[in-house]
Amino acid sequence: MIRVIILAILALYALAGAAMAADLPSRRRPPPAYVPPPPVLSWTGFYAGLNIGGGWSAKSGAGTRWAPFTDPAAPGSLAYLPASRSGQAGGVVGGGQFGYNFQANPYFVLGAEADMHGTGVRSGGGSGPTLYPSPFTAGGVLVPLGPYGRGTALNWFGTVRGRAGFLATPTLLIYGTGGFAYGGVSAGGYNATRTGWTAGGGAEWAFHPNWSAKLEYKYVDLSGGNDGSFGYGHRRQSQYNVVTAGVNYRFNFAGPAPVAARY
Repeated sequence: MIRVIILAILALYALAGAAMAADLPSRRRPPPAYVPPPPVLSWTGFYAGLNIGGGWSAKSGAGTRWAPFTDPAAPGSLAYLPASRSGQAGGVVGGGQFGYNFQANPYFVLGAEADMHGTGVRSGGGSGPTLYPSPFTAGGVLVPLGPYGRGTALNWFGTVRGRAGFLATPTLLIYGTGGFAYGGVSAGGYNATRTGWTAGGGAEWAFHPNWSAKLEYKYVDLSGGNDGSFGYGHRRQSQYNVVTAGVNYRFNFAGPAPVAARY
């Protein structure tokens, strides 16, 4: 009988302890507060930037042309002298660009861009006088090389292009580009503004929500037109390879757009 009473007392004591423990505050850590993820980078918006690089002619300019010459010993006469010029043009290229991108989805970016460059792309010219075997002067006439023996130059150029690219990652854009080109070229001492086309491609890396760096190649063809000043109707071809590195600042006026993430 005493054993039954002791067991009943112990059972009541255990139940009372469990009830008191239930009334004590919990020591478990509360769940962490919800922190929203950072906004996904968007390429949509206007941008502007600067670039620098180099350019060189796509075709060698070496060769000899026949330039008109009037024999001083016979006023009114007309002869033609060979006027040489040296080979490939090359030099520094630098300028700026501005444009607009539209990120159509997590994979593709479309846009338009315009740029303007000054260049130091030049080729050498001929050197030394040319001996003209004049029928009016014994021994011929020494004639210094005139403007037709000078080199060629790309003084400046600009382009207006479309761009279309694929996002290899949310911050790396691989793109192609092409459109209209125009520029100021010099040949034989004469200057002209030429038109044509351009095509190329590049890669752009967004290393900051507002900043990106790019590397770009363009083929620029300024062979449009037929300039009489460039050799009496001779159509001079002007094609150049241009490689530039640059930076762009993106004006995110409305903040990042809600674009679905792929990762």
